[in-house]
Amino acid sequence: MKALKLGLLALFITTAGFAGNRKAIIIGPAMDGLIKSYLGIKDALAGDDAKAASNQARLFTAAIKVLDASTMDDDKKAIWAKYSEKLRYNGEHIGEVQNLKHQREHFAKLSDDMYNVVKGMKTNDFTLYRQYCPMKKAYWLSMTTSIANPYYGKNMPDCGQVRETLQKQ
Repeated sequence: MKALKLGLLALFITTAGFAGNRKAIIIGPAMDGLIKSYLGIKDALAGDDAKAASNQARLFTAAIKVLDASTMDDDKKAIWAKYSEKLRYNGEHIGEVQNLKHQREHFAKLSDDMYNVVKGMKTNDFTLYRQYCPMKKAYWLSMTTSIANPYYGKNMPDCGQVRETLQKQ
């Protein structure tokens, strides 16, 4: 609960601090907030913590609401229009339940859509690694090259491999 409160506070401060400059929200802190909350979901699932995954998913869906497509260029706007509803849908499902199996099903879809958003919008402020689990046949994003498998958690923590590097933009 403390992590959720701190995350919401950070999101509020970030949003409030850039209220006068909507473009700064889009390109910087809001996208960072979206990516970091996604990574929080991933870490919680890798640790078999359904409650933490749920809390991080709520931060994720809050971060989606901060992104304002009206200030994006046409290319970014098209990407956001294509994926934002899918991100919201899967994020809300992860946030509404505390069942790891169900959360992981939605996380696989969420991960594919996040990859497309990050790769297409080219606004990440840090390098990300697209990792792959051959057992699940599913991908996820990580900030490190070390594997922490969100699909099998503590049962198979290092099952996977880095498939692509998304350099800081």
